[in-house]
Amino acid sequence: MLFYNLGIPEAVIKGIEAAGFSECTPVQTATLPDALSGKDIAAQAQTGTGKTAAFLIAVFSRMLMQQLPKPASSPRALVIAPTRELVTQIHAEALLLGRFTGFNIIPIYGGIDYNKQRADLKRGADMVIGTPGRLIDYLKQNIYNLKKTEFLVIDEADRMFDMGFIKDLRFLLRRMSPYTKRQSMLFSATLSYRVMELCYEYMNLPEKVSITPEQITVKKVKQELYHVGASEKPGLLLGILRSERAGRVLIFANMKITAERLERLLKANGIKAAAITGDIPQWKRSDIVSRFKAGTLPVLVASDVASRGLHIDGVTHVINYDLPQDREDYVHRIGRTARAGAEGKAISFACEEYVYALEEIEKYIKEKIPAIPVEEHLVVKDYKQPAAYSPVKKLFRADSDKTHKKSPGARLHRNKNRNKMEYSVKGKQSSNRAKKTDP
Repeated sequence: MLFYNLGIPEAVIKGIEAAGFSECTPVQTATLPDALSGKDIAAQAQTGTGKTAAFLIAVFSRMLMQQLPKPASSPRALVIAPTRELVTQIHAEALLLGRFTGFNIIPIYGGIDYNKQRADLKRGADMVIGTPGRLIDYLKQNIYNLKKTEFLVIDEADRMFDMGFIKDLRFLLRRMSPYTKRQSMLFSATLSYRVMELCYEYMNLPEKVSITPEQITVKKVKQELYHVGASEKPGLLLGILRSERAGRVLIFANMKITAERLERLLKANGIKAAAITGDIPQWKRSDIVSRFKAGTLPVLVASDVASRGLHIDGVTHVINYDLPQDREDYVHRIGRTARAGAEGKAISFACEEYVYALEEIEKYIKEKIPAIPVEEHLVVKDYKQPAAYSPVKKLFRADSDKTHKKSPGARLHRNKNRNKMEYSVKGKQSSNRAKKTDP
């Protein structure tokens, strides 16, 4: 289906052309006709399917068609996403698709200039894209309200549940205009019972769109699996990185400590890499992701918390250093490659700690992941071990150093006390010996 056949306003068509789109993806074909007619949508769609463009095109078109006066304190459209990375990705795509509409679009999320975001929001916006926590913060301060908001989009709804944001999401929805007076769209990797319950509670008889099981994994991703012991994984990772002609590699680990250890391992062996985890400052996270997007950082390591927050075109390889424990996370991870029609490769390590998840993953994607034998030449054995990193020990060393920097007077006083104690003990021992020799 072509975008030109959908009755989309000219200003939005220009944005679509600027983005280089011409034909609709399956999720856009399934959702846009109903969304453009004003119906609510509940769609199952994973990352990389074009869902972001689907809801942005629909919302921009509807906003131009209605041409209502902008409320003073309510944004006309609100997009809620679970992570800062996803908010920045949606905002970037919104600026591209909406560049000819004249709409004021602002992102709201934690970790960057609090007062600037507050001032931007207070001045008013046509579309606000934000994470639940920061949106609630400004809402409680009466910086804006949602009473006259006409359009609502909830992206990655299942992730909202997984990350514990559902209470925050309900807090925002209860303060919006009634669902009969707004158009709502929800996108989720799975339309589980709890996600559909949210739809029935806060949406107006949404049209349900589901992707068939054959579409769960990206067809252009070449998948490979290595059965390997946990102790061999570092050497195998280095061997693969050296043998593969990779342009941009994204490595996933299940835990923060593993991601940090991998970053040190790769750097120690001459591979330019950086890790993003859930607790690094936003400025540092943004800098790392920007360098990875620009191509100056060839390898990015991410802990599991970032697996749905990264939306970067041109990723040639995804490596699951740890096989994900959740079958849906496997789909989300490998969806980072083969985006926008490109081809990609997903390599997974199945060690003794995480191999138990493999059966559920293969059952979910309805195919066996091809197992590749671990050839001896592929495993690097003479790699450099990274320097040990122990901030706790360093702290204790610093404290112990301080204890040795006491004044000479303090040492003298301590020595005097120790001498007095020794003299006292010797005196008691001498006295006891004297008592024993008395008849």
